[in-house]
This record gives sequence, structure tokens and C-alpha cells, in this order.
Amino acid sequence: MNSRERVALTMRHREPDRVPVMCQLSFGHYLLNTSMAPHELWYTCEAMAEAMVSLQRRYRFDGILVNVIGRPVDYLKNVTSIERDESGEMVHWRDGSRTFMPWDDMPHFYPADENRLQRACFEAIDPDHLENIDDYTGYLWNTYHIQSLPGKVDHGPLSQVPDYFLDTLTLVKEKAGPEISIHAEVFSPFTHYMELFGYQEALMGLVTDPGKAHALLERLTDASIALAMAENDCGIDALLISSAFAGAPFISRRLYESFVVPYEKRLTSAVQAAGGIVYTHTCGRIGDRLDLMEATGTNGVDTLDPPPLGNGDLAAAKRDFGDRLFFKGNMNSVALLSYTTKEEVIAEAASRIEIGKPGAGYILSTACSVAPRVEPWKIELLTPLAEEIGRYY
Repeated sequence: MNSRERVALTMRHREPDRVPVMCQLSFGHYLLNTSMAPHELWYTCEAMAEAMVSLQRRYRFDGILVNVIGRPVDYLKNVTSIERDESGEMVHWRDGSRTFMPWDDMPHFYPADENRLQRACFEAIDPDHLENIDDYTGYLWNTYHIQSLPGKVDHGPLSQVPDYFLDTLTLVKEKAGPEISIHAEVFSPFTHYMELFGYQEALMGLVTDPGKAHALLERLTDASIALAMAENDCGIDALLISSAFAGAPFISRRLYESFVVPYEKRLTSAVQAAGGIVYTHTCGRIGDRLDLMEATGTNGVDTLDPPPLGNGDLAAAKRDFGDRLFFKGNMNSVALLSYTTKEEVIAEAASRIEIGKPGAGYILSTACSVAPRVEPWKIELLTPLAEEIGRYY
């Protein structure tokens, strides 16, 4: 049985030959464990695809999550200079903006005019006229992880998806081959909403003008659906909805039911109507809302952060929802950083396999991304362990 078949059966609650293994890797982990320079990895599809596939092969993962959109061809032609020191690279752009790129972490963007409004104003925005939201660099940088979107300069509708958005995904599929499960990512409508205004103003808007917040979410759902359908048409094996800001530290169950469920349900319904599989990534404390996550129509749940980051209980989740939702994650990402022995890593992973394996529907993974400085030898232990103790037959 190949990896793609193994993951496909697991997501459909059917027993594969063994528990699949598939971790999401942080950007810093790619930087520290490949030969790519930060600006190459972040701004070129070729470097990102090569990094994703090379570490998938090293760790023998059953799948790859392509969690960044493709970059415009020759985007680095807009660079005027790159300064390097012990902390990282400072990339200078023709428009006067800068991007600081650490050697081991996510980049930070500094616009040319720091006095220019970087986020939309909730009070002033018109939900029926979102044609110009590409003007808000804070929204673009935090949603699409790039400071400008060539191909959308005419401020087209939210349903517009430039062709290059799919270039990294296409390259990963080509490099990985047909036996590896390839997943793509979209941000949830609620994430679009949070990034459009900034977290404080966005959360206040839910309370001060819920009608307007609903109208905005309805429109922003169009953007999520458009990218999801474009990725689905590329032949992906599953779609991850990144809904990071919908856990208990951000919003209550009542707000989740009102401002997350209906819009993620529209998104999942669109993908499933096209034959796709959908699962949802939400960080932190989600133990009180797995039933609401299920109400979005999702097929599975990613992360299940255990303490200290969350309250994910894999045994309880499997007991209460395991016949309807598949689960991916629950390995303690924080503890993995501190482990110093092979025995500690194996004990952590083995306990997750023991709980998640019965009845299928479990993918062994760290709860959230593998941190930059997690040593590769720790991740290299996971697939051999699944082959040893995670077998169904």
C-alpha cells in the first residue's frame, strides 16, 4: 500500500496497512534543514517545493501539506539589495519596503510608508464594496504571506485566483509523485476577517456590530471558496481549513456557533460537493467545541493541542467523534523541543498511536507545526515506529 492510499483510507475511517505519519513543518524548520536561503524559500515556488519534498522524503512522511500560495514568476526582480548578518537577511524592495528574514523563523515585512493604514477600519468599511481590500498590506501579508499580488492589481472580485497561486502546489505534486498524499490549505473566512482588521478591532466588531460582521464574513467566504476550488481542481487529496483564531482563547462557543460555523460550512460544502475531503486546523483550546467543529461539516480535525498549548484529549475525541471525524496530531509539540533521548520521543508517539489507532481515522503528527529547532533525528523516529506498532494487518 502506498502513502496516498494509506492516508485516503484513514480519512475515510477505513483501516490501511498502518497508521499514517504526516507532520506540518514550520518555515524555520525548512530553513535550518535545507540549503535554501530565506529569500529563495519564501519568494520562489521552486525552492519551496524542493524543500517540502526533500524533507518529506527524509522523514518518510505519507503526505505533504502545501500551506503557502505560489509566488509570481520572477518576483525577486523587485529586490534592490539583500543585507546579511548573524540574525538573518534584510531584503530591500524597489518600492522602499523591506522584509527581514531570520535564518530560522518567519519573515517580517516593513512597508515603505509605515504611516499608511495597513488594515481596514471596521466602522468605515462597506461589506458590499470589498474590491480594494488588496490595498491593505497587513491583510495581504498575513493572509497570503506576500506584500503585493501581481495579477490582482485591478482589484478584481474576491473570487479571482491568479494562476500563480497554484504553482507551488503543482510543483510539489510533480516532484513528490503520485504515491504521496498532497494536501492544500485555505484560510477560513473567520481568519480572513481577523486579518483584515487586526485582532482587537475584529473581535470588537463581533460585539459592537454583529450584523456588519456577518455581512463581511459572507463576502469573505467567497475568497476562501475560490481558492479552495482552484486547489481542488489541481487534484489534491485533501484540503486543510486553517482556522487558527477560532479556539477558546479567542472566542466563546456562542460566538463560534454564530460567526464560524455557517461560513466554514459553506466552504466545506462547496469542496465536498466537488468530491473533496476537508479537515480543520484550529490552535489552542478546542475541547469544548469539537461538536461545533463537526457542525461545519468538516471531515477531520487537525492539531488537538495538548497542554500547555491546548486541552486536546485524543481518547475523548476518538470516543465521542471517532466514527465521524478523523484526527491528526496531538503529539506535544512543546515537549518535543525539550526531549533529549530517543526513548522520550518514542514514548510520546507510541502513546498517541495506541490511543488513535483503534477503529482507524488517526494520522500520527505533532499537534501543530514542528518547531524550527526540533532536531531531525526526533522526526525520523516516527515512521519506523508507526511501521512497528501502528500496523492493522
